[in-house]
Amino acid sequence: MLPAVEVVDVARTFGSVVALAGVDLRVEQGEFFGLLGPNGAGKTTLISIIAGLTRATRGAVRVLGHDVVTDFRAARRSLGVVPQELVFDPFFTVRETLEFQAGYFGLARPTAWIDEILHHLDLTSKADANMRALSGGMKRRVLVGQALVHKPPVIVLDEPTAGVDVELRQSLWQFIRKLNRDGHTIILTTHYLEEAEALCHRIAMLKAGKVVRLDSTANLLARVGGIACRVSVERLPSAWRARGQRDEHGAYRIGLESYGELETLLAALREDGITVRDLAIEAADLEQVFLELTGSGRRAT
Repeated sequence: MLPAVEVVDVARTFGSVVALAGVDLRVEQGEFFGLLGPNGAGKTTLISIIAGLTRATRGAVRVLGHDVVTDFRAARRSLGVVPQELVFDPFFTVRETLEFQAGYFGLARPTAWIDEILHHLDLTSKADANMRALSGGMKRRVLVGQALVHKPPVIVLDEPTAGVDVELRQSLWQFIRKLNRDGHTIILTTHYLEEAEALCHRIAMLKAGKVVRLDSTANLLARVGGIACRVSVERLPSAWRARGQRDEHGAYRIGLESYGELETLLAALREDGITVRDLAIEAADLEQVFLELTGSGRRAT
């Protein structure tokens, strides 16, 4: 079976800036695949190359076996992309926007499917509203609808829930899960790591234009053990510095193999005279893996 998306040694430079430095990926048909990394890791550049919006400096990308450069028409038909930016035509209603998008792919007003999209994205009541009158969250829903209107076998979601409310986020993921169960391949980038942890079968983590780890979600979580400690201190003992990652609040997050290791950490803090301002124990999650693999003190964005 052909892979849904195959990325072979893809590099992209913008002058002296290296956005991608040789990326290799293979996403199988029917997968729910996560693409994570900090700002500047190259995620959006890679998606732009897959979508045919940017040319790679080196390498090749194929969507269901169709090269995105030499067989671009078939590649585009196989792909639906929800972009990160809010891009819309202010002169049309929601329904007209979806109908025009369908027309770009040669579909003559697939009314029943558009009605289903509007229903699942909670846009039925806004079907005849002008795009200019919608809130930012509503506009993002329409972008999702545009990506789905030609029923592409491969769907790329570039931070689809940014700026949307919790209720929509839940209904959107129910719909996307259904599409995945029906056989659609989903590629997701998100700064909500708990979403990637709950949804993705496999995850690739990018840093500085390279894949630093590609594995199943279960294997990535196993990497950090069963618990994690978040401790607010001025510094860590020297023996623990390599294991701690500082978050946006200034606290250190450390993966622990057992509660016995927690006592070892506390003893080291006492020995060095370091005052603990706050301490919390939580289940290890994808955020800890992200911090360890990317060396980032911030969440994926």
